Amino acid sequence: MFVVILTGCSDSDSQLTTDRPGAASTQVSDAPYRPEFEGIAAQLALVEGGFFEQNRADKLRQTRSGIVGDLDTVLEVTDQLVRQLLQDGETQEAVREVDIMFRALESRPDYLKKNPSLHLLRGLTYLRLAEIENCVKRHNAECCLFPLQNGGIHEVKQPAIEARLSYLNYLSHEPSDLRARWLLNIASMAIGDYPDAVPAEFLISAKRFDANTDIKRFPDIAPLLGVDTLDLCGGCIVDDFDGDGDLDIATSTIDPLGSMTYFQNEGDGSFSDASSQSRLDDQLGGLNIIGADYDNDGDVDILVLRGAWLFDEGKIRNSLLRNDGQGRFTDVTRFAGIAEPASPTQAAAWGDFDNDGYLDLYIGNESRSDASKFPAEQAAGGDYPAQLFLNQGDGTFKDIAKSSGVTNDRYCKGVAVGDYDNDGDLDIYVSNLGRNRLYRNENNGTFNDVAPSLGVTEPADRSFVPWFFDYDNDGWLDLFVAGYDAEVDDVAANYLGLQNDATMPCLYQNRGGRFKEVARSVGIDRPLLPMGANFGDLDNDGFLDIYIGTGNPDYETIMPNVMLRNADGQRFEDVSRSGGFGHLQKGHGIAFADIDNDGDQDLYHQIGGFFAGDAYHNALFHNPGHGNHFLTMQLVGTQSPRNGYGARIKIDVNTPKGIWSIHRAVGSVSSFGGSTSRQEIGLGNATSIKQVTIFWPGSGTTQVLKDVPMDAMIEVCEGEASFKQLPLEPIELIESTIK
Repeated sequence: MFVVILTGCSDSDSQLTTDRPGAASTQVSDAPYRPEFEGIAAQLALVEGGFFEQNRADKLRQTRSGIVGDLDTVLEVTDQLVRQLLQDGETQEAVREVDIMFRALESRPDYLKKNPSLHLLRGLTYLRLAEIENCVKRHNAECCLFPLQNGGIHEVKQPAIEARLSYLNYLSHEPSDLRARWLLNIASMAIGDYPDAVPAEFLISAKRFDANTDIKRFPDIAPLLGVDTLDLCGGCIVDDFDGDGDLDIATSTIDPLGSMTYFQNEGDGSFSDASSQSRLDDQLGGLNIIGADYDNDGDVDILVLRGAWLFDEGKIRNSLLRNDGQGRFTDVTRFAGIAEPASPTQAAAWGDFDNDGYLDLYIGNESRSDASKFPAEQAAGGDYPAQLFLNQGDGTFKDIAKSSGVTNDRYCKGVAVGDYDNDGDLDIYVSNLGRNRLYRNENNGTFNDVAPSLGVTEPADRSFVPWFFDYDNDGWLDLFVAGYDAEVDDVAANYLGLQNDATMPCLYQNRGGRFKEVARSVGIDRPLLPMGANFGDLDNDGFLDIYIGTGNPDYETIMPNVMLRNADGQRFEDVSRSGGFGHLQKGHGIAFADIDNDGDQDLYHQIGGFFAGDAYHNALFHNPGHGNHFLTMQLVGTQSPRNGYGARIKIDVNTPKGIWSIHRAVGSVSSFGGSTSRQEIGLGNATSIKQVTIFWPGSGTTQVLKDVPMDAMIEVCEGEASFKQLPLEPIELIESTIK
């Protein structure tokens, strides 16, 4: 057992004492965990039909070798084999198979005419080869940024030339196919002759959504700093893990044999790979990671989520990693009581739901018990209720989901926590494949699903990333919920101004505890297909912007990630092109954080696909600055959680047009991103700060601070009348020697 005792924070060296009797060290194993996860990876490799099954290509070859005299079946199996080879990362072998197939069909032009989709297969194979040979092997900061230009144009052009030829051949038979048309334009960009070389009837303009606002270019400096990890889809957290005041980077990957990565900020503009020293390299295969100080000892711990999309094979335990304050982590999952039952998930959020000062944990699992969404054969054995782990204050948790009424019992894809009704306790939003839920906290240990009565169950059928944020700065938390039902042809149709069948996102504007859906009126009703997403303030204007990491596992889903700038809480403008954010690779974990301590938020983006052959380099988009003011706040709770989760901040600033209020909520407000726990708040063109007001949910008190400086970082302790200004020295980022 261990006990954390908060003692106030007037003296940062005496903020808390931690009593760890010897019994604690005997209950928490310090043995390496890699063998456990390697065993899980080995089991996944044997699952027939599973995402990570090995030797599937060999099975397809054997099947094909047994087919005699049936060309249709041979080509059907070859199609499956080529796609499997691409998924396995055997791209050159896939190209060889396609070339052999087309040479064999040279004498059968009639067959290609009747089966033009074979051209699509060839186009996909060569386009994937083009990505590997250029964007992966010859990676630079401009690779795959839509529209491709300068360093994004391929050095090795022949694969893209072959891909374009195939798409043109296909379109000669199927000219209305928008997917092929979109990929034709992408291939031409890669070659470097877009738009001139694209036939007019197939041209798609890359400028359709360009905003008039120039957000300025955010260059990708991850290659310069050596933090451009190459891996599959996963999560990321940017925060101060070692307590030195500088922000570090942690990432994960869904690869069952892929380890977490930890880059330590050295404070001199460089990063070092401390994955081994931190012991995060002991943790394999996490699709999402979430940071929080669950034990109130003043550092950021990590929760690793596993098993998403894998159905019953995804019954892999999560990991709760306790930070010792120096950026060294211990797996305490079993000791904490949250290892079992293991369920497939990628969605969770921390929040102090009972206001006792300790962070609780809600995990939304992928239950298939909803008969309206899953047939009986899929639903069988797939009952994975959500879990609400109540923090016992001694390092352990108790699951009270059933008694609290929050088991969800639907296929959860996202969780957000926030006090939507401003009653002082945290509520829970759950997005599902199916109707979504909004669990209102009744402040008596139970919750009530009010989503139907408040009209926030949409998007229908397939929702993904949700979050609470106050996009219009009125003091009430609004709710963003992304739809996850779109294809590349929907994106192409949208660029052409045509109707499409995608499920649009919802933005629910909070009007005093009631909601109105406003996605269309604010300009975000478009196909987005987000896999990762988050929000932050790009230009320090005081309004929260949205970044969407797009895609799905399909290799043909090549679509730009989307940055939407919040224009004064009235509309969102697409600044993906001007800011250089429109990455074509599959986007996952996103973190907004001021990496270089210069007062504006940079953006770290974990990028990569689901299949073994779809790894990509992570990006770090560096903020060029926009001349607006800021305030960075580090909250220290005494009766509320130590990191201030659940607190609400209001900053009244003086401006040339009068007094203006900026609102922020502190905590797990986004379900697929790991922004820093310190509050980095843009103040726009403020001339001074009139006052800062903080509501602390643990004590139920409101704290008002006067004489707060702008362009500074302060520490605020719950219950104290004053604040402490902390050093915030800008760091000049330098080229890394990380190998």
